[in-house]
Amino acid sequence: MLTPLAFTQWFEQWSKDIQTHKEYMSDLDNAIGDGDHGFNMAKGANAYAEARLTKSDLAISEECKLIGMTLLSKVGGASGPLYGSAFLAMAKMIGASTEITQEQLVDALQAGVESIMLRGKATRHEKTMIDVWIPVIETMRKQELTDELVDQFVNDTAPLRATKGRAAYLGDRSIGHIDPGSFSSGLLFKALLRVM
Repeated sequence: MLTPLAFTQWFEQWSKDIQTHKEYMSDLDNAIGDGDHGFNMAKGANAYAEARLTKSDLAISEECKLIGMTLLSKVGGASGPLYGSAFLAMAKMIGASTEITQEQLVDALQAGVESIMLRGKATRHEKTMIDVWIPVIETMRKQELTDELVDQFVNDTAPLRATKGRAAYLGDRSIGHIDPGSFSSGLLFKALLRVM
C-alpha cells in the first residue's frame, strides 16, 4: 500500500533529482527546443519544496494537487501545464483514499497520461513525455518496472522524429536526441521506484 508519506517522499525525491540534473535537461532541450526545460523544472521543484514547508499532513490527493498546481503556476513552456494537468487528474482519480494499492496508483497514472495527451494533443511515438509514461504504465501493470527499463524508455525517444512542440520545427534534425520531457519523466518514475 502507498501512504500519503510515500507520495511526499516520491515528489521530494523527484524535486531533488530535477535539481541534480537541471543542466543536463537544459542541454537536451538546447538541442531540440528552447533550452530551458531543466531550469524551468528546477524552478517548479523549488516552488514545490517551499509550498511543502507550509503544509503538514496532506492526503494523497492533496499532495498531488499541491505539486500539480505549483508546476502549473511556476513552470514556463509546455512542461508546467502538462505535468500540472497530469497530477491534477491523478488527484481526481485518487479522491479521498487515505492509502492506495499499486494497482490504484497505475490507474491514477493512466488518468494522468490521458490528461497529458488531451492537453498536448499528442499520441505515442511523437517524441514527447508520453513515450515514457505509456510504457512505464504498461510495465507497472505487469509489476516489472525497473530503473533500467525506465532508462530504456527514455533512450528510446532519441531515434524518434518530433512532430509536436518546438522540436517539430526541426523535422529530421530532431532525430538522435533524447526528448527532455521524457528525461524528466524518467526521473519521476525512478524516484517512484525508490519509495516503492
